[in-house]
Amino acid sequence: MQRVPCLIWMSAAVVLTAMTGCHQERTIAAAAGDAGSGTVRGELTITGSSTMAPLVAEIARRFMARHPAVRIDVQSGGSGKGIQDVRSGIADIGMSSRALQAVESDLEVFPVAVDGVALIVHRSNPVSELTPEQVVAIFTGKIRNWSAIGGPDQPISVVHKAEGRATLEVFLTHFQLRNPDVRPDVIVGDNEHAVRTVAGAPGAIGYVSIGTATADVQSGVPIRLLPLDGIPADCEAVAAGRFPMSRPLILVVRHDRRPLTDVFLRFCRSEQVDDIITAQYFVPAAR
Repeated sequence: MQRVPCLIWMSAAVVLTAMTGCHQERTIAAAAGDAGSGTVRGELTITGSSTMAPLVAEIARRFMARHPAVRIDVQSGGSGKGIQDVRSGIADIGMSSRALQAVESDLEVFPVAVDGVALIVHRSNPVSELTPEQVVAIFTGKIRNWSAIGGPDQPISVVHKAEGRATLEVFLTHFQLRNPDVRPDVIVGDNEHAVRTVAGAPGAIGYVSIGTATADVQSGVPIRLLPLDGIPADCEAVAAGRFPMSRPLILVVRHDRRPLTDVFLRFCRSEQVDDIITAQYFVPAAR
């Protein structure tokens, strides 16, 4: 089924220090001069967030079509892996679907898009919304049957994310949970794994990228996104800055990077890829 993109802009501003901003602009401008001369060539390795991997892969395909002498390898594995791979020199660019932590401030950040994390249930589940207290009780094993919260007499299957996944960290932070307190029935990796698991089990509940889930719903996958704090889990709410569990989709790099890396970063931050971003139900980041 064809996706209908949400053509919306995020109103938030990204603030950079004057010194860092000037340095980045000079570096990118110099690299862009190479792009204009047709001499862009080389290879890039990009690893990290499974939420971002399909998006960045599409952007990379468009970039390579314009620069045939460039090869870009995009690999998923989680935001933590992308950040670590860049720091260790394994990857040129890391994809992260969460903001960097204080201990990761040695890397430079380039926002590409904004997404949200939503709770999902099977489409047949009649429960329309959960309070934060109910969510915590479900994921910590205190509520084990949907009948306890107005649903059918059916066991709840808790679908939880594996360590190193940014979606996990966003979820735990929002609900003020510690990972050891969660009592999962199934542990999954990427968003599509979580969606498939919930779609195949009427009693399941999980949490995934709003962009990923919305695209799957449009394709007929039998899941439903639950509102949070009375706010719909959709890209309109994310774009307006109203959805409570929103997060940035960023690319991270080392300071001592190659010019080709800056050429690609500039492309990822340009209006030339906004159609790709919105087609995957994400919101372009403010520039």
